[in-house]
Amino acid sequence: MKATKNRLFDTRTILGRLLLLGVISIACGTLVAGLFVPGTALAATVADDSISMFTNLPGTLDVDPPAQTTKVLASDGSVIARFYAEDRHDVTLANMSPYIKTGIVAIEDARFYQHGGIDPTGILRAVVATVQGGREGASTITQQYVNNVIIQNLVSKGDTSQVKLGAQKTVGDKLKEMRMAIAMEKKYSKDQILQGYLNLIYFGNGAYGIQAASKLYFNTDAKNLTLPQAAALAGVVNSPSVYDPVAHPDNVVTRRNEVLGKMLAQKKITQKQHDAAVKATLTVHLNKPSQGCVAAAMAPYFCDYVQQLVLNNPAFGATPEERNKFLYQGGLTIKTTLDPKLQQVAQDQVNATMSATDPLQRGAAVVSVQPGTGKVLTMAQNTIYNPASKPGNYMGNFALPLNDAKGNSLHGAGGFQIGSTFKPIVYAEWLNSGHSMMTMVNGAVRDYPMGYNWKNSCGKTTGWYDPASGTKLLPNDDPNHYYPMTALEGLYNSINTITFQTAAALDFCNIQKMATAAGIADGATNKPYDLSNISNLIGSENVAPINMATMMATFASGGVRCDPIALTSITDNTGKSYPVPGANCQQTISREVANGVKYTLQQMLVRGSGYLIPLNDKATAFAKTGTTDGNTNTWTIGANSGISTASWFGSYKGIGPFWVNQDITINGHYWVGVDGANLAGTQWAGVMNAAAGIPAYAAQPLEKPPASMLATTAPLVVGVNDPKGTDAPVQPVVPPAPNQAPATTKPGSHKKK
Repeated sequence: MKATKNRLFDTRTILGRLLLLGVISIACGTLVAGLFVPGTALAATVADDSISMFTNLPGTLDVDPPAQTTKVLASDGSVIARFYAEDRHDVTLANMSPYIKTGIVAIEDARFYQHGGIDPTGILRAVVATVQGGREGASTITQQYVNNVIIQNLVSKGDTSQVKLGAQKTVGDKLKEMRMAIAMEKKYSKDQILQGYLNLIYFGNGAYGIQAASKLYFNTDAKNLTLPQAAALAGVVNSPSVYDPVAHPDNVVTRRNEVLGKMLAQKKITQKQHDAAVKATLTVHLNKPSQGCVAAAMAPYFCDYVQQLVLNNPAFGATPEERNKFLYQGGLTIKTTLDPKLQQVAQDQVNATMSATDPLQRGAAVVSVQPGTGKVLTMAQNTIYNPASKPGNYMGNFALPLNDAKGNSLHGAGGFQIGSTFKPIVYAEWLNSGHSMMTMVNGAVRDYPMGYNWKNSCGKTTGWYDPASGTKLLPNDDPNHYYPMTALEGLYNSINTITFQTAAALDFCNIQKMATAAGIADGATNKPYDLSNISNLIGSENVAPINMATMMATFASGGVRCDPIALTSITDNTGKSYPVPGANCQQTISREVANGVKYTLQQMLVRGSGYLIPLNDKATAFAKTGTTDGNTNTWTIGANSGISTASWFGSYKGIGPFWVNQDITINGHYWVGVDGANLAGTQWAGVMNAAAGIPAYAAQPLEKPPASMLATTAPLVVGVNDPKGTDAPVQPVVPPAPNQAPATTKPGSHKKK
C-alpha cells in the first residue's frame, strides 16, 4: 500500500506501519465479521466503534453509464465520424475472449470468485508486506471496479478535482471503497462485476475497456483475442504507462509471461498452452482511432454541420457543457441524411474544379437537398477541414450561413453574393401578382433616376441608375439585349433591364416575402433578404448555398418549402430516442407559380444562359446561372423533382479587384471571365447526372403552368426610357428563334450588372 498523506499513518515509519496495521486489521476483521456475524456479537469491544464507523459510511454506489463513443452515420449506415471523451465500446462478457476473463482474474484477483468483495487473505498479506517495507496490492477486482466507477461518475459530472488516485487516498477513502465493494457484491453477480470492470478500466493510449484496447493494439475484437494477446492486455492494467505495448514492449512481454505463469499455476491453461504463449512474439498492430470531423471518413464539413446542430440544440442539454457531454460521452447513434454515393460525386467535382492549395484561395462548393423532405444529400467543398495553419486549410463551411435562426454559430462562411440567381424570385412574384410570362416588357429602359418611386409597402427601397446623378445606366451583360421582349425571355436569358422593369411594377415588400417563402435569408444575419436597395434585385446580398438549394427545391416540389434537415434520428446506447428537428414542410408558394417558374427556367437550360451546361436530361430539370461583378462569385442552381443542387465557385476571401476571376487560367484552361455556366455549371451537372441513376431521386416530368400565365397581354408600360449617357445608341435586335442560342450572346455570361 502506498504511503498516505496523513503523517500519523506514514508507512515510512515503524509507528506509521503499526498504526496502519491496526486500522486495516480492524477494518478487515470488522468487514469480514459483518458478512457472517450480527453486529451485536462484537459489541463492547474496540471493534464496536469500527462497526459504527462502517455503518455510517456510504454502502451503495450508483453505477452511472460510462462515457461511450458517439457514431455519426450516413443514410446507408456507413460511419462518417466518431466523437468521444474516452474511446470505449462496451461488449458483453460473452463477447470477450475466455483468455482475457481468466487472465485478468489470475493476475489481479485470484480469489475473485470466492470472496465477498474484499479479500481478508489478500489484505493481511499486503499488511505484512507493508510492515516489512515492501508493497503488495490488496484491492480486489470488485474494489478496483468501485474505484473506477467513482472516478467515472466524478468525471461525468465534471468534478475532476475530486478524483483521488494512489497516494492521494486516505485510510477513510479505502474503508469507504471496501464497504462499497461489499455492497456491490450483494447487488451484482460476479460475472456482471467482471464485465463492468473489463469495460471500464484503462489500457493506455486512450483506450478504455477491453474492446477499445483490442482494436487499438491488435486490430481485432475482444472476442477474438488469442492467449498471448489477452495475457498481454491483462498485464497492462496494473500500470498502463509502465506496461505500454507501444512505448515499452519488453516490459509488456515480461508482465505477459507473469500473467501466463499465474494462469498455469491456477490451472486456467495447460503447460502446452503456456509454453507456446511465452514463446510468442508480441506483435502490435497499432490501430489508433481518431475522432471528430477532422478524422471524418467523408464529408467533414457536413460532419461539422451535424456537430453544431447537436451542440446548439437545448433539447440535448440546457447548457453548452451538458450538450458537449451528450455528444462526446452519450454513446449516441446519430443517423443523418447524407447520401455517401452522391457525396463522393460532389466531392470529386469540387476537387476537380479547384485545388485546395490555390494561392488566390478560391473556393468550390456543392450542396444538395431533396425536394419535399428537406434532406441534405450532399455538402462538399474543395478546402481541407483542418485547424492546422496550412495552405488550403479552412474551417468555414461554404454551404452554410454564419449562424442559425437563433443566433447560434454554424461555422458557416456566411454566404456569397448571388447575382442573377435572385431573378427567379422577382419572376415568381410577377406571376403571383397575376402577370403573364408572355407580357412584352421594354428591355431598353435603363434610367432610374434618384428619387424613383419604388413601391415597398413594408419599408423603403432606394437606389438609382442615372448618369445625371453620378451613376451609369443600368447595364445588361450583352449590349445587344436592350429591346422589348417577353418576361419569359427576360428570365431565361437573364436580362437585368427586364428584371428591373418587372420589379418596378411590383411591391418590393411582396418580392421580399416571396424570397422568404422560398427559403432565402441573409447569410450573415439570417434575417429576410434585404430589398432596401435596388442592387439586390440582381444579387448584391450574401446568401448561403444551402438556402439557394432550398429555394429551387421549393419550386421543384410545387411550392412546398422544407427547412433543410441533416438528422433523421438520435438514440443512445440504451436505445432511448431523442427528438430531432423536423423539416417543417409547408405550402408557401402556389403550385401554379412554382410551375410557371420551372417552365421558364427549363428554357434557360435549353436556349438561355445555361444552354452549354452538360446536363444529360434537360427535359425534367430547370436551373438559373448567376455571375457577380468581376466574376468573383459564380453560380448554377437548379433542380428536378428528385433533387435540388446549388453549385458555387468563387473567391471566398473578398470581392475587390484582387479577387476577380478574369483573364485567368484554371486547370490548364484560359478564361476571359469565369461565369456561372462554366465551373459551377459543370459541378452542378455532375451531381445531377449522377443522381439521375439513383431511383430515390428519379425525376418526374415538369408540370405545365396554367394557361393564364402563357396568355398574350398588353405590353408593360412602366418607368422611363432615357438612353442619354450611353456609350452607343440603343439598337433593337431581332429576338432569337426558339431552341436557338442567341448568336450575339456570350453563352452563360449574364452578370448581375
